[in-house]
Amino acid sequence: ADLSHIPTKSSTTGSLPSPVSWPPKHNGGLEEALTGADVVVIPAGVPRKPGMTRDDLFNTNASIVQTLVEGCAKFCPDAIIAIISNPVNSTVPIAAEVLKKHGVYNPKKLVGVTTLDVCRANTFVANSQGWDPKDVDVTVIGGHAGITILPLFSRVDGAKFSDEELEAITVRTQFGGDEVVAAKAGAGSATLSMAYAGFIFTENVLKAMRGEEVTQCAFVESDLTEAEFFASPVKFGKDGVEDVLPLGELSAYEKGWFDKMLPELKKQIQKGVDFVNK
Repeated sequence: ADLSHIPTKSSTTGSLPSPVSWPPKHNGGLEEALTGADVVVIPAGVPRKPGMTRDDLFNTNASIVQTLVEGCAKFCPDAIIAIISNPVNSTVPIAAEVLKKHGVYNPKKLVGVTTLDVCRANTFVANSQGWDPKDVDVTVIGGHAGITILPLFSRVDGAKFSDEELEAITVRTQFGGDEVVAAKAGAGSATLSMAYAGFIFTENVLKAMRGEEVTQCAFVESDLTEAEFFASPVKFGKDGVEDVLPLGELSAYEKGWFDKMLPELKKQIQKGVDFVNK
């Protein structure tokens, strides 16, 4: 009901899980929601509380994502699937393994949403430089958790930082989620900013499906690094991921973070793969 009050040309419907019945049957509500879908956005899961990392959410959210992606494999195998549920570094590999088991995996149609990292980086840079955030577009690579998040501030034209400022704004971008979790004091994690970021990402995917040129950062299957999945600028087209763009040169400072990030990212990806194949 809440979403249906927003004035757009779209219509909003909801589907509940099927009631328990005998003999058992599959989840008719999930089938109803997914059948015919072109894009599926999955934000489902439990939020973080103070002291928790995204990885602490793993056991609960991993099962939720697995169930929903199994539904996608059955009822909308050609849909673009955008994963928001944390830990994204692990839930995207979980989705990939589920889709592989059903024989419908298409790397062009599975993406992890890292747009919130870009939103935070844009906001923090704009605030530090006295700019309008709409004029800033920071490239953020890696993953979507802690030190795996690497904003490339060296590529922001005109921005000037001392070494201390660069360190502070980098770490704040990496751990911006912790700032929200602490402020909410146990009442949840980022919701409004994540909803905005999810809207921006999904709208861009839909624009690309309509034939517009769209490039945005996303966590996708990639051969740019040793990690099977990696967030970087991606060109989207009518069928999802069209091209994973080259990383380009990193500054010495960024290279230091990159070298620290990659082993952690690979470990989190493997955790997702192992969850499905245990």
